[in-house]
Amino acid sequence: MKVLIDTDPGMDDALAIALAHKSADLTIVGITAVTGNLTSDRTVANVLRVLDLLGAEDLPVAQGPLLPLGGAYPSDPFSHGPDGLAGSDLPASSRVIDARSAGELIVDLVNEHNGEIALCALGPLTNIAEAMRLDPDLPSKVSRLTIIGGSFGATPYAWTQATGDNPTSEWNVFVDPEAAKLVFHGGFPLTAIGLDVATHPAINFRDEDLARLRASDQAEAELAVRVVEFVQGRGYQSYCSLIDSTAVATLIDPALVTTETVLCDVETEGRLTRGMTVVDRRRHHEWQDLPRIDIAVDFDHARFLDLVTTELTR
Repeated sequence: MKVLIDTDPGMDDALAIALAHKSADLTIVGITAVTGNLTSDRTVANVLRVLDLLGAEDLPVAQGPLLPLGGAYPSDPFSHGPDGLAGSDLPASSRVIDARSAGELIVDLVNEHNGEIALCALGPLTNIAEAMRLDPDLPSKVSRLTIIGGSFGATPYAWTQATGDNPTSEWNVFVDPEAAKLVFHGGFPLTAIGLDVATHPAINFRDEDLARLRASDQAEAELAVRVVEFVQGRGYQSYCSLIDSTAVATLIDPALVTTETVLCDVETEGRLTRGMTVVDRRRHHEWQDLPRIDIAVDFDHARFLDLVTTELTR
């Protein structure tokens, strides 16, 4: 499967890129960097650092705008370390960023491989929205758009693990709810992996997984161990290192995830609710004009951990 990754590295993004690179089932055709965990000038630099770490072939890598569509970059209550990569201090890359904007690269690659590309968005949806502005027919030209985004009420972790800077939101949607709203309404075949499953405690690395990672001589396994130690040292659980990998893993093995089609829209206003993904679950009088998207409601956590650990140590 050909995949175009839109990302904001970010520790968990770095491991998700590594997972996609190592998988024999995926071919990365390009990577675009978005403002999210850090601003896009820093996330694009981290993309290049991670590609160097992996010894990856040259890929087109493009940078998105520094600011979300709403014009302001919010404060992140969670830190990915001074470099965004758990303080790993990876050296700066000599790779060259593509001259095209992230939106332009997305449009060009999707049109070059019409119907063959799966978009995998691991950060806010600013770049995807910009690509839609450039090519309104974009949603019909991709095989699927899989995002890490939202919280939908399928499990308690939709609320207890909220990552946006208010009580109801998930970080990727909270950063740019205007972009998320455009994308949700865009007509993509869209699957959202939300906090419900992506932050489930069953995604924490098991002792045997960490033992395999520590015993490996692979650079990406060493990075995974560093990330886990970083998040645990700050009082968080190790699932924080694997959130974005859940989206990549569902492209490798679709049987990992159980989805449900729902009516859902994005709230763009309100101190308490900006960035909230609102699902209309009413039996009567539901708003049929809301976007229909597929949301993850269950996940095979053990199989996922086996997949990630195997690939990162291979």
